[in-house]
Amino acid sequence: MTGAEPTATFIGTATTLLSLGGATLLTDPNFLHRGQRAYLGYGMWSTRRTEPAMGPADLPELDAVLLSHLHGDHFDRVARRGLDSDVPVLTTGQAARRLRRWGFAQAEGLRDWQTVELPAPDGVLRVTAVPGRHGPGPVDLLLPDVIGTVVELDRPGRDTFRLYITGDVLFRPELAAVVERRGPLDAMLVHLGGTRLLGLLLTMDARQGGDLVELLRPRVTVPVHYDDYPVFRSPLSHFLREATQRGLPGEVRTIMRGETVGLTGPA
Repeated sequence: MTGAEPTATFIGTATTLLSLGGATLLTDPNFLHRGQRAYLGYGMWSTRRTEPAMGPADLPELDAVLLSHLHGDHFDRVARRGLDSDVPVLTTGQAARRLRRWGFAQAEGLRDWQTVELPAPDGVLRVTAVPGRHGPGPVDLLLPDVIGTVVELDRPGRDTFRLYITGDVLFRPELAAVVERRGPLDAMLVHLGGTRLLGLLLTMDARQGGDLVELLRPRVTVPVHYDDYPVFRSPLSHFLREATQRGLPGEVRTIMRGETVGLTGPA
């Protein structure tokens, strides 16, 4: 439906359906079922403890997939078998090369801060790759390349709507460049969970998530990626407590699997 305000439908982990200007985008497709293993590289894995709200067969027609990186809890074997291999996938260069070998011919690797345009019934979408680090120090070199994405919707006669999807990145002050380069944020989908492997923090926990909200000051923050796997050590409740105690700017909107939430908020 055109003319509608931007929304996100939460499927699970970091998997969402974004409705923006009449276009539909899928983020980080993880459709494994409860009890199935997500493989994380170097012989490591984690068993999913939740059910996704839908599977590939339940999806509407997609205009593109936004993939932050190629880990088994972000693009799994169910997605590989079940997604339309002709759908454009915007991701890292590293992931795009692997996806093309798997038959996803329109997988495109984006360079840091590269912007591509996608048509939408109500206007134009611009997708910009934001550089990030998945691990601390030299450990990051052992992990898949990762990007966040800023998705901007330009509609005639309307202000630009701007959404930042963090991807599995750690907080760094350099992420201030998101707003410096692209402008103020209407909304942010923040990947949390405080993922730990071998004692190392690999995704933002509640404190780092709060730091990022304070840094970027989105009007609406929607937390995802927080309870689906045992390696996630910082649950949603930690972030909500952090938001209350620190008085974080903007509005935090929680979203359960299968729910849809609006992404626009007050000025």
